Amino acid sequence: MSKLSTVSTGSSSSRARGIVFDVPKRCWCGEAVVAFISKSDLNPYRRYYRCSFATKNKWVDEALLNEVDALATKNARLEQQLKELRKERLEFEKIEKEVLEKVEDGLGEAKS
Repeated sequence: MSKLSTVSTGSSSSRARGIVFDVPKRCWCGEAVVAFISKSDLNPYRRYYRCSFATKNKWVDEALLNEVDALATKNARLEQQLKELRKERLEFEKIEKEVLEKVEDGLGEAKS
C-alpha cells in the first residue's frame, strides 16, 4: 500500500500576515508540479510536491528555500542601491546648499 496521496496539481497558497506564498506551478525542468500529502508515520499529512520526472520526493518547505535565497540576493542588491542613492542625495544636498548660499550672497551684494 502506498504511503502517498495525490492532492492536486497547480498551485496552493497560504496567507500569513497579508503575504501570499505560493507553491511553484512548474518545476525548474518545466514540468507541471503535482502536490502530494504524506501518509507515513514519520511525516503524517506533510505536503510535498514533485514533477513527473522527479527522482525523489521534495518537501514544499525545502523547495521554497531556492526562492527565499533568490529574494535574499535581490534584497541585498536593493539595499546596496539604496545606500548608493542615499550617498548621492547627501552629495546633491551639499551642492544645493552651496548654490543657495552663493545666490543669497549675490542677492545681498545686489541690494547693497
